[in-house]
Amino acid sequence: MDIRLTATPKGNGFQATITFSSGVSISSAEAFPSEVEAVLAAAEKLLQMPDRVQRLADEEREPGPG
Repeated sequence: MDIRLTATPKGNGFQATITFSSGVSISSAEAFPSEVEAVLAAAEKLLQMPDRVQRLADEEREPGPG
């Protein structure tokens, strides 16, 4: 499973985004003053949802239909 933490410009700051290898992504509603702060916020959010991360990892390991 690959997980990418990124920051993209938003208003006067940066928006944090977590992207999973399955294509699912989660973006912050708020903007952070710097790219570093946005990526750190994404990392903190990721650590707050271990069950969701585990579920996505399990789904990637399951064989597809057919």
